Amino acid sequence: MKKYVVIKCGGSVLNRLPDGFYETIADLQHTEEWQPVIVHGGGPLISELLEKQGVPTTFTDGMRVTSEGVLEVVEMVLSGSVNKKLVSSLQKAGANAFGFSGVDGCLFTTEPMYKESALGLVGKVTKVKTALIDLIASEGMVPVISPVGGDGEGTTYNINGDVAAAAVAGALNAELCFISDIAGIYIEENGQTKTVHEMTQTEAESFIQDKWITGGMIPKVRSALDGLSSGVTRVGIVNGMNASSLPDFLQGKEIGTKITADKEGYRVG
Repeated sequence: MKKYVVIKCGGSVLNRLPDGFYETIADLQHTEEWQPVIVHGGGPLISELLEKQGVPTTFTDGMRVTSEGVLEVVEMVLSGSVNKKLVSSLQKAGANAFGFSGVDGCLFTTEPMYKESALGLVGKVTKVKTALIDLIASEGMVPVISPVGGDGEGTTYNINGDVAAAAVAGALNAELCFISDIAGIYIEENGQTKTVHEMTQTEAESFIQDKWITGGMIPKVRSALDGLSSGVTRVGIVNGMNASSLPDFLQGKEIGTKITADKEGYRVG
């Protein structure tokens, strides 16, 4: 039986990913070992369209404050333009892909991220209908998921893509890999910038508290920690500009940053 790997593609890299990245996904789909599932973002495109429409947008701890007006644009960009372009890119590379959102088929059961929050219509996933993902995968397709979800009562929420990816990976007991445009998490050591190749949950929290991890990397790392706590077997942050990064991560090579359950100290290189 194939093992799931959930691949989160950030909006900041989607327009720059090389053809080789999509070919790697296609190659994975055609193996007997791995079943890829993609969860994507689209932040820069959302910001661009909001600016064109004159809708103000702000962020708190790396998450977009979402009003009803902002949510309309979020759904238009994520579930429309970005999702379908990803599907097309995968099909061009030889993969069979199926794009949908967390609203479709009630894939995600969602509730507000916080009960009282200035984030507005930002949600978290409380349940993933894994049978729907299993069905799509069983038909030989790569599920491509847009991170919006509903609460079953008519309210739709914007879900941070990293948060959604971690929820999907946890529900599937999958590997989780964040595709970025940098080679993992960096630190300054002895006046040199180095990549942290492996860190534990406790160390990751310490890095956030000490402000070594900031901005949009915060929800990514916190999502990684949530995933590890809910069944994810391994989490990586790798550079998608290098087409071999994902297969190298899956093969256990020292690539990018791997975040693990508490057991060892961090290693840099």
